[in-house]
Amino acid sequence: MTKPSLNAMKNEEFLQLLTQSLPHLNSQFPDLPPCESDDPDPAAAEVLQQVAERLADNYPYFHPLYAGQMLKPPHPIARAAYAMAMAINPNNHALDGGRASSRMEVEAVAAIARMFGFDPHLGHLTSSGTFANLEALWVAGQLAPAGAILASDQAHYTHSRISSVLKLHLETIASDNTGSMDLNALEARLIQAESGDRRPVGTVVATLGATATGSVDPLSDILELRERYGFRIHVDAAYGGYFTLSSTLQTNDRQSFDAIALADSIVIDPHKHGLQPYGCGCILFRDRTVGRFYKHDSPYTYFSSAELHLGEISLECSRAGASAVALWATQQLLPMTRGGTFADDLDRCRSAALALYDVLQRDADFVTAFPPALDIVIWAVRGSDPAESSSLAQAIFDECARNGLHLALAALPIRFFPPETWSGAAPNGAVRCLRSVLMKPEHSTWIPELVRILSASKQVILKRN
Repeated sequence: MTKPSLNAMKNEEFLQLLTQSLPHLNSQFPDLPPCESDDPDPAAAEVLQQVAERLADNYPYFHPLYAGQMLKPPHPIARAAYAMAMAINPNNHALDGGRASSRMEVEAVAAIARMFGFDPHLGHLTSSGTFANLEALWVAGQLAPAGAILASDQAHYTHSRISSVLKLHLETIASDNTGSMDLNALEARLIQAESGDRRPVGTVVATLGATATGSVDPLSDILELRERYGFRIHVDAAYGGYFTLSSTLQTNDRQSFDAIALADSIVIDPHKHGLQPYGCGCILFRDRTVGRFYKHDSPYTYFSSAELHLGEISLECSRAGASAVALWATQQLLPMTRGGTFADDLDRCRSAALALYDVLQRDADFVTAFPPALDIVIWAVRGSDPAESSSLAQAIFDECARNGLHLALAALPIRFFPPETWSGAAPNGAVRCLRSVLMKPEHSTWIPELVRILSASKQVILKRN
């Protein structure tokens, strides 16, 4: 096996980077008088040993043999920059609490906006993609309080929960057999709104990288419908957004990513493919004037500067300035440009997914759905009916874990698979599938090992059944 490249660094090397940089940070405050501090507690080392032991009760998220959920190791530069910032512990709500880190946040968010061609913009970091989506739908509700929010049935469940919290009316639009929003179903709902038969539509959520399947909604086509029917478009690219830099996307998906600049708002999660620690989300608005909805006064935080305080354009108050510092540092080391190291490693993730999909297609014991749009692969186990396939998938998932390979499971519509797979099964039924998110560039060289363990585990289960 080749040594993992971009995200992997021995903890000793990471700590060496940090110990080299912290004295330089301390030297930036030469005029401060000495300040006595407590001696280190001798029990601290023992407590940290206990922490290490407790943390062992985890899956090895950092290793290529973890190919399950969306858990990508933060880059060492992000870890080091975050830890360095914690020596100050800035709060990016107001400039009083995080002067340098607030400016770094503005620069980092502007770099993300440029990646999407989204300038001018209004935006900031959040504690998560969930909260970023909450702000997007909150603004949508302010602009069209009576309008329905439409999202695909494959959109993240957070939109339903957020709409409930915000008392917004959310409706789901059927997906097609590739997991993308069905344009015919969307237009039928828009026609009903135009004729007055249904509630007007305020915002359509286009998902560019569905969490379960990686599917990409046809944004360029949705934009054409916006021209005819008039509605806002929010792009939830929390997982998939960075793939706008990819050079290997299918034509339709490439068109969707190229159209992002015409959306009204975008959400992306740097703590997914952006190599950042949790939690770090980002919300961007194309119309800067939506900042008026955030307007409020704080008599004890907004007095130190006439510059914009990030808390004035955010629903969250206290936020970790360290997240902005880590993101800014990562962007300096790995610029978000097509053809660069950052983009190339995204393509390595996608190539790993395509390689696994190719192997699965040729395995008579498995049934593949549509090819991966990004770096998520879904597949089912052949069985007499969806119930048997689901049971076998669970058993293979468990056996793989016993053998050191960690996958994921997902309940998905059986229509995602060839119609002859389960003859006579209800077309609106679901089946439990195996699912793999190949987020680490190293996965591109580990596919043979993943396939070896998967095949051996499958044979054990099929012989037993």
